[in-house]
Amino acid sequence: MTQVQTTRPMTERLEWPHAEVRLSGPASIIEADGLICIARGTPEFPTETTLAAEAPVAAAWLALFRQHGADAPTKVHGRFGLAIIDTRARSVFLAADRFGTAPWCFTRRGERLIVADRADLAADTHSALSPSAVYSYLFHHMIPSPTTIFDDVKRLEGGHRLQWNGAQPSIDAWWRPVFTEPRSLDFADAKAQFMGIIENAVRRGSATGKVGSFLSGGTDSSTVAGMLCKILGEPAETYSMGFDASGYDEMEYARTASQHFGTKHHEYYVTPEDLLDGIPKVARHYDQPFGNSSAVPAWLCASLAKRDGIDTLLAGDGGDELFGGNTRYAKQQVFGWYDRVPAPLRSGVLEPLLSQPISKRLPVFRKAASYVDQAKVPLPHRIHQYNLLVRLGANQVFTPDYLSHIDLNGPAQAHEAAWQRIQASSDLNRQLAFDWKFTLEDNDLPKILGTTELANIGVGFPLLDDALIDFSLNLPLDYKLRGFQLRWFFKEALRDFLPEAIIKKKKHGFGLPFGVWACQHAGLRNLAGDTLSQLKQRRIIQPAFIDRLINELLPEHPGYYGELVWILMMMELWLSGKPNRNDE
Repeated sequence: MTQVQTTRPMTERLEWPHAEVRLSGPASIIEADGLICIARGTPEFPTETTLAAEAPVAAAWLALFRQHGADAPTKVHGRFGLAIIDTRARSVFLAADRFGTAPWCFTRRGERLIVADRADLAADTHSALSPSAVYSYLFHHMIPSPTTIFDDVKRLEGGHRLQWNGAQPSIDAWWRPVFTEPRSLDFADAKAQFMGIIENAVRRGSATGKVGSFLSGGTDSSTVAGMLCKILGEPAETYSMGFDASGYDEMEYARTASQHFGTKHHEYYVTPEDLLDGIPKVARHYDQPFGNSSAVPAWLCASLAKRDGIDTLLAGDGGDELFGGNTRYAKQQVFGWYDRVPAPLRSGVLEPLLSQPISKRLPVFRKAASYVDQAKVPLPHRIHQYNLLVRLGANQVFTPDYLSHIDLNGPAQAHEAAWQRIQASSDLNRQLAFDWKFTLEDNDLPKILGTTELANIGVGFPLLDDALIDFSLNLPLDYKLRGFQLRWFFKEALRDFLPEAIIKKKKHGFGLPFGVWACQHAGLRNLAGDTLSQLKQRRIIQPAFIDRLINELLPEHPGYYGELVWILMMMELWLSGKPNRNDE
């Protein structure tokens, strides 16, 4: 198995006989009567707990913890990571906010619990790479918590807390979303509440320093940018990335939003040369392999804002997942109709008929058979039927020896466990909550958090304000998906705020034409080829498959297989950034 000696950033280490905390980033720390409180993030405390303005955040946490113990996180809003070290009881308490935006990683070393704000800080020379985590990375393009790339290091999930007193850590959820799904709601009242929550969230996010906004031209980022202009009373600084490649550029919509709100807009067109510089930096900044291909454009965008003197960028993440904006929600509703067909008709007539060889040759029956085949797969597993790794086959990608150490059912088991703990009556809200975990917490938020950290700039997420999350939990289903109209309420409530072109546009985001450019640009082609050649030496991926991927699959379908080249390349660059590797 591969073992890695991690390269650690400048680290502060706090040590006690029973525990150690390793920090690479800023934290508020206070000690009183044998309790050490370590607080990270930007928590929002109840009024009665707030201390003097000059008091450290840790002091407010400590006061809450003394009063409420393990329930202290339930009294706080916003983004936070909390650690309480009790030197008298020799115990440790950890808590992460609803989406784990200030994460804690942990592992046991003998009689001590090691806690860190990065997975590679918690790891040491004995921490082997987990083959199942590598498989999960290729499956998801990231590694969902509580797993990390290291077999002995875990990450505390969002909305969870850990208590440890020398035995096995006890972990449970202090917060889980509960959907009420009312039948109806007064639209005017809901709209007023919705707009007020967003305005207040943006106001809090813009309270200190010079603040700007990401602006992709979608409804979410346009809403945040427009509200920022309203609050500032002057043109807000907005930032967009473009790509000079057919089908990948949406700068037109960013310009439409900027002109509508009168922002001071900054555009930058990403080049292949930018990727050559940015890919290794971004890959090696993360505490484990991270394969979201829009991370490099996000870093470039944040770096541009930093050079302009911006202290904090507001991001629009969350609108799709809170209010039903992803196209797969409508698609899964179509498949859900099959469940309403009486079981005798399904099993006694439709499925036997559509399984006949002649049905596979007739176009109409072939489509019907495909529909039934997909509809028979229950959620959430149906969502991943077309996963690239599954379609290629793990036995075609991994070496036989490495494959023998992988639990191929790992992703499905994690998906099922997450699905079963969701408290909702409808498949739609279950899908939303599922995406809060696997899309937001494990993918989109780490993308923005990691790249803004690399650019040394702050970030805020107004559309993930706790009040807006709670508001979304109490919306009728047809306010989220009305027929096939995605996030009906969100768009209707903003119809007199956003330009019509933004309301009607299809979601795109900062897509990256890496596969296309890797086939056209010599520098990127060489970077991909050289990096994947190094990966061959690790005996993780079959060398013959890597050759086929680079020489055959990528040139034939650059947009499709470029994503696989990217995630393999980012993994190897992360691994090669760690010295003293032992690949035996």
